[in-house]
Amino acid sequence: MIWAFVFINYAALKNSAGGIKVVWEELGNAIFRIQSNSLAMPITVFAATYFLVFLIKFIAQTRLKALAQRTNNKFDDILIGAISEIHWPFNLIISLYTASHFAPQYPQANTWLGFLALIIFLYYAVRILQKIIRLLIDGYVYEHASANKGHDPGIIIFLSKFISYSLWLLAALIILDNIGFDINALLAGLGIAGIAIALALQNVLADVFSAISIYFDKPFRKGDFIILGAEMGTVQKVGIKTTRIQALQGEEIVISNRELTETRIHNYGRMAKRRVQFNTGITYETPEKKMPQANEIIRKSIESVKGAEVDRVHFKEFGDFSLIFEAVYYLPTSDYNAYMDAQQKVNTEIMKGFAKNKIEFAYPTSKVFLAK
Repeated sequence: MIWAFVFINYAALKNSAGGIKVVWEELGNAIFRIQSNSLAMPITVFAATYFLVFLIKFIAQTRLKALAQRTNNKFDDILIGAISEIHWPFNLIISLYTASHFAPQYPQANTWLGFLALIIFLYYAVRILQKIIRLLIDGYVYEHASANKGHDPGIIIFLSKFISYSLWLLAALIILDNIGFDINALLAGLGIAGIAIALALQNVLADVFSAISIYFDKPFRKGDFIILGAEMGTVQKVGIKTTRIQALQGEEIVISNRELTETRIHNYGRMAKRRVQFNTGITYETPEKKMPQANEIIRKSIESVKGAEVDRVHFKEFGDFSLIFEAVYYLPTSDYNAYMDAQQKVNTEIMKGFAKNKIEFAYPTSKVFLAK
């Protein structure tokens, strides 16, 4: 019996509507002894089609679940989720539409069931596409959130919702076109309305597109300390229209995304290591033999900080009231507090070393020479 149903639907794929009817009539007369002009034929076709659609779905799900257990890719999981979206209304309408071809005494039924079949097909097609998009987006968001704790999925979720709504709009246009409605005028009207809306909301749309640009280009992420113009602070959230920054004083700065993409940004959150440069001045009365000692004290003070990498220490220049040493070192951190802790320890060690070796710090002084 099952093989007869498979043969029937295979023949339906290979022939026109008239050929399908001939095949069903011949098989119905041969197997079921059913006359084509009776209601028994469409009822039998309905039952056979419903069973066959159910059987195909069951076999596909079973095979895919078995395959999913042996593979690590997500494609088979996505297919299983998509097939699971197909429920009994799809089976019912498709079966009724197939059976209506074998009831010529009800021509209107075939027409209306054709419309219903189109609607139910587009409905489940959109649902399946939305399911696939949602699973892909969830996987993308999870992957990037695991690799990057500062990842903000708000923009990509917004895009996925926009695509989902666009699919429903496309399905509605296809249905209207098949009903006989002239969608050309509708599309023209939508185009004019779209231009008017775009002109009215051009600033908002500019911010939205800037948000998309920020998401994919990633000039900064949540938690980064950035400086733009006179403003500075830690990024708290990148929204659809604005980005929110927590300033050092504690207040929240709200900046439009368009402004962010049009200005130069200093991102200290991406700093792999911090370069630190500072000067130390000693008095002009310092003996020449103590100059190498001062250099060594500064160098060892920097080396006392864990992770600090000395770049150079030099007697740089003769200042207005001091002999100036310039030191440069690197810290493997972008944290400002960690930098200040390190510099504090360096300064303390320099003070200890200078005091021990009787080297005096310089401070602004002036000498007055009187001539007789």
